[in-house]
Amino acid sequence: MALINKIREKSGWAVGAIAIGLGIFVVGGDLLGPNSRLLGNNANVIGEIAGEEIAYEEFDAVLQQQKANYENQVGRAANEGELAMLREQAWNQLIFKIALEKEYERLGIEVTDEELVDMVQGNNIHPAVQQAFVNPQTGLFDQSQVLQYLQNLDQMGPEADAMWNNFQEGVISDRISAKYNNLLAKSVYITGLEAKNFYKAQNTTANMKVLFVPYVTMADSAVEVSDAKLNEYYERNKELYKVEDGRSIEYVVVDVNASKEDSTYYQQEITQLASQFATAANDSAFVYTNSDQPFDGSYKTPGELPEELRKQQPLQEGKVYGPYNNNGSVALYKVMDAREGAESAIRASHILIRPEGDTPEAKAAAKTKAQEVFNQIKGGADFGQMAMQHGSDGTASVGGDLGWFAEGRMVGPFDKAVFGHAGTGLLPNLVETEYGYHIVKVTEPKTKQQYKIAAVERSVEASETTRDAAYAIADELSGTSGSSDEFRENVAKNKSLVKEEGREIGKNNIMVNNLSNARELVRWAYAKDTEVGDVSPVFEIGDQFVVATLTGKREKGYAKVEDIKEELTAAVRNEVKAEKIMEKLKGQKGSLDQIAASYGAEAMVKTVDNVTFASSNIPGFGIEPVALGKAFGMKQGARTAPIQGQNGVLIVEQLGLNPAPEINDFTNVKEQLRAVRANSVQSNAFEALKDKADIKDNRVRFF
Repeated sequence: MALINKIREKSGWAVGAIAIGLGIFVVGGDLLGPNSRLLGNNANVIGEIAGEEIAYEEFDAVLQQQKANYENQVGRAANEGELAMLREQAWNQLIFKIALEKEYERLGIEVTDEELVDMVQGNNIHPAVQQAFVNPQTGLFDQSQVLQYLQNLDQMGPEADAMWNNFQEGVISDRISAKYNNLLAKSVYITGLEAKNFYKAQNTTANMKVLFVPYVTMADSAVEVSDAKLNEYYERNKELYKVEDGRSIEYVVVDVNASKEDSTYYQQEITQLASQFATAANDSAFVYTNSDQPFDGSYKTPGELPEELRKQQPLQEGKVYGPYNNNGSVALYKVMDAREGAESAIRASHILIRPEGDTPEAKAAAKTKAQEVFNQIKGGADFGQMAMQHGSDGTASVGGDLGWFAEGRMVGPFDKAVFGHAGTGLLPNLVETEYGYHIVKVTEPKTKQQYKIAAVERSVEASETTRDAAYAIADELSGTSGSSDEFRENVAKNKSLVKEEGREIGKNNIMVNNLSNARELVRWAYAKDTEVGDVSPVFEIGDQFVVATLTGKREKGYAKVEDIKEELTAAVRNEVKAEKIMEKLKGQKGSLDQIAASYGAEAMVKTVDNVTFASSNIPGFGIEPVALGKAFGMKQGARTAPIQGQNGVLIVEQLGLNPAPEINDFTNVKEQLRAVRANSVQSNAFEALKDKADIKDNRVRFF
């Protein structure tokens, strides 16, 4: 309450309380006061950050605030996927809060009482205060409203007092964070030499000639990779193979699909509704009572009708059509009204022959080809097959079908030709548009007819009997499998089951391959009493039952050689290939073209111009920083020895440098380079603090 007393000392205000949304301002998760941590026993500890145990209650308080803020923004409850995202954000907030607070304390960064008063009523009002205390008449910040609120805070009860303290902590936290970030930004200093080198790297270009022998030109079978070489390479590059915790499983999914009996039941049920639907006095009310889908009273063009109704045109007003099976549902349709609309609609197919260029010759060639295809169709060739063979747009794969479309939706000449045609069938002439030449077939005649349709749709769902049968299969697999080997044997016996594999699943994953909301499965894999070879109970994930066996555990640290053997083998194989290629190239004389000819067809030579040092990329050869660095360090006409590159062996000949234009003032360059470094210094500092915090994450025990 020190801040309130200081404000009261400085003001003579005595006014009524106002209601403000202080809860909207949350900075860095500082909603918890220093006395809010509820440290329970180890069973209640969700993790450890920088030596501090985090109780479940502390984490949950941050999570619930995150959740409330998010749900206020989106206007609905968070789903399971969003909750997983919010849990990750809450955890990161605690990491940065605790790790950063220790860093702030070490550096002596703080906010004094005088500074806090200044942020509320002085000359440097904090943006959050400006946002919270706005005069409704002017729409601007009103300092008097701050004072009114604080003068009456004692009478507003403990809830308002707690809200203000949280708000105040947020303001303090934000200011401390700003000081820290400014400190980091001020640590970035660019020397004149750095600016000059940066400018040259960006603007000096080189022309070079490159001989390249790709690794893929040498057969893998020609290279022997021993375990000793794998281990030597691994030790040499160990830092590249740091890993987080991971679990590997094999699992089986038993889908709960509606049976034939279930479909028959729904078919019979909706058939019984047909006669009632036909005589219903209020169609929208009938749909509301009997359908899984809401009533839609808009008028539909033929192209917007369900496919079954399109085939029945013209539709009869008052008639009930169906039942029809539609992708896991059954449906009845009643025509409430039929009318003639303002726009015509039509259905057509086309074959587009595009010119291969903008020249008159290219257009003439396209027209000739289109005319040939057109003549074949007139002679009896199937339009759809010709479209798939010759069409050059996305409709080719569906036989040229454009579906239904309204008049005016297509490009001018095409629209005019199609809607000018009476009836159906092949248009008598090619249609030329800006895209090329079209062969067009009208498949449904133009019409202005529109219909208002009432639809009763029922989703065909699996019955309890069907679900029980699916569960029984999964339960038998789980109950009769005492190990991974038995699990595999039992899966092999049942031809309806398919074994899948999930590798290196993270402890906070919510998905396992295509299995959504698989947290319970992940938690089982990470449970303390789950050992490699164990078989899980049956998990219900959506409309599926899942049984898994744990096949591997990976702990945080460095990957085991056997776990990344395939990846290591590929890298070592390329090293061995490079040695063989370089040995063959060693001592070769003559030009690069002559060396390539002597090496064989696998070697290629290419000249590239205007390559910059800063790009690290040699056009046509990819990222090759070593080769590029050597090329820029040579004199004109000099040539490198064979270099082991990313994708092959290179020899680079420097043909000439194009120096960067001379400038005397490097101020703008310094600022550009400073901005580049300043953007990364903050995130780099946070990552360093995070690494130093020695984090132990036990969230998988709770979520």
